[in-house]
Amino acid sequence: PPSTSTTTNKRPPPSSSFSANNFNDDNPEDDQEEQQTELKRRCIDYHTPAVLDLTSRLYRKSNRRSHALPGGSGLAYPYLQCHTNYIKWMGLPLGEVGSSRGGDPIPSTAFLTHLAHVTRAKNSSPVMCLSWTPGGRRLLTGNQEGEFTLWDGINFSFELIMSAHDSSFRCMAWSHNQNYLLTSDGGGNIKYWSPSIAPVQSIDSHDGQAIHALSFSPADTKFVSCGDDATVRIWDWAGRREERVLEGHGWDVKCVQWHPRSSVICSGSKDNLVKLWDPRQGGCLSTLYGHKNTVTKVAWNDNGNWLLTASRDQLIKLYDIRAMKELCSLKGHHKEVTSIAWHPIYETVFASGGMDGTLIYWNVGPKGSEEPAVKIPFAHDMAIWDMKWHPAGHLLATGSNDRQTKFFARNRPGMKQGLDDDGLEVADGGAYDNEIIQAEMELGNHVGIVIGRRGATIIAMQRQTKTKMHVDQIRRVLQIEGTARQIETVKKRVGALLDRVSSDNEDRGQGGGFGGF
Repeated sequence: PPSTSTTTNKRPPPSSSFSANNFNDDNPEDDQEEQQTELKRRCIDYHTPAVLDLTSRLYRKSNRRSHALPGGSGLAYPYLQCHTNYIKWMGLPLGEVGSSRGGDPIPSTAFLTHLAHVTRAKNSSPVMCLSWTPGGRRLLTGNQEGEFTLWDGINFSFELIMSAHDSSFRCMAWSHNQNYLLTSDGGGNIKYWSPSIAPVQSIDSHDGQAIHALSFSPADTKFVSCGDDATVRIWDWAGRREERVLEGHGWDVKCVQWHPRSSVICSGSKDNLVKLWDPRQGGCLSTLYGHKNTVTKVAWNDNGNWLLTASRDQLIKLYDIRAMKELCSLKGHHKEVTSIAWHPIYETVFASGGMDGTLIYWNVGPKGSEEPAVKIPFAHDMAIWDMKWHPAGHLLATGSNDRQTKFFARNRPGMKQGLDDDGLEVADGGAYDNEIIQAEMELGNHVGIVIGRRGATIIAMQRQTKTKMHVDQIRRVLQIEGTARQIETVKKRVGALLDRVSSDNEDRGQGGGFGGF
C-alpha cells in the first residue's frame, strides 16, 4: 500500500526490489535501513488491477457474480471484504461498472480519501491548472510563473520543468484525439503543443486579457476560448484563425466548455449568468439565472444531458439540459467553489474543491443524494484551483494556491488511512466530530513563536491538524477553525510549545549572564 510523502524536484533514487543482491552484507545497520526504506512503497500502480480486469472479462456477467465465493467456478473474483487478504482482488473502477455485484455500480469505490502523495517543486508558485497526459502516464501542471512541471503518474517523482508562458497559466486542454494540447495564460496568449510538449503555434487574442478556459469541439476541428474581455471566441483549429465572437455577457467570462457530442457551448461569467450558445449561428440559445454570484466553473457530464455549474455563492447546481430544469442545488462548501470534475467512469460521481481547500465527493442522480458523500475539510491549505481524475478513475490530482499538487487514491481493503476522525463517516462521534466551529487561544508575548520563521510553524501545524489558523497580532490571540476534536489537539500542541519556551527562558534566567539582572 502507498505511503504519504513529499517530493521536491530532485529525482529520487530508483526503487530497489526485495532481492538479496540489493543488500550490503558488510554493514548490518545499512541492511536494516535499506529494508525499511524498501517497505515504504510510494507508488500507485494500476497495472496489476488492470491485468486482473482483463483476465476476468469473460466472467463479468452479473448473474455469474451475484453469489461469488472465493474459489468458485466461473468467477472473476469474490466480494471485497474489509481485510488485507482481499487486496489482490481489488480491480479498477472500470471493472465495477455494469458488472459489479448484483449488476449495479458501486460509486463508493470512486471516493478517494487516501492522500497518496504530496508534490512540491523548488522555488514553487501556486498551481493554477493541471492535466493528465494521454493514457495517464504523467501529470502536467502549470504554475503562476508560466512554467510546465511534469510528474510521474505512478511513483510521483519529478521529471521535467520548463518555461511555457510569459505570464501565469490559466488553462490547459487536450484534444479528444489526444494529438495536441492547448494552453492559455493571463496575457491573452494561446499556445499549441505536441504530445511531447514541444511548442507548435502561438496566438494572441482577447485584447491581451486573461484567457480562463479552453475547450475542443467533439470533432477537434474547432475550439472555444473565453476571457476577461467579456467575450467567447470560436477558433478554427487547422487554420489557427478566429471564426466568431460570441457577445452577450456583461462582465468577465470565467469558464466555457463545449458539449461532448453536440454543437452547444456553455459559458459562465462574473455577471452571475450561465449561457448556452449555438456556435454555428453565433446566437444565445438560453440563459440560466440560478446563481447569485460569479460562476466559476461549468462542466458537461459525458452523458450529454447533465450540466454542472459552480459559483462563488458556495452552491453547485445540476441542470437537465433536455428540459432546461434544475435537478438539484448542492450545499456543502463554506467558501467559494473553485473547481469541479466529473468522474471518468461513474457518471453520477463528481468532485469539487473550495476556496478554503475543502475537497468534497458527490453522488447525484436517481440513486444519489444532495448531501456530500465524502468530505475532506482541509485537503489543501488554500484554494483548490484545478482538479483532474486519472483516466482509469483510481486517482485524483488537485492543484492549489498553497503551491502543492496532491494525489488522492482509494483505500485498500482493511486500511484506515485517509479515514480521519473528522470526516463524515464517524462511528460514534456525531456532531462533535463533524461540526466546524471557531475558537481562540491567548498567546501573550509568544506571537512570534507560534507564527515561526516565515510562517513555517503555523503552516506545519495547520497541515498536521487539518485546521485553519490565524494569528491576530493586535489582540495577541490564535484564531482556530475546525472540529472540536481538532481544536483540542491544536490547543494541546500550542500549549506544549509555549510551556517549552517558558521553561527555556527560566533556565536561561537561572543560569546567570544577562538573565540574572
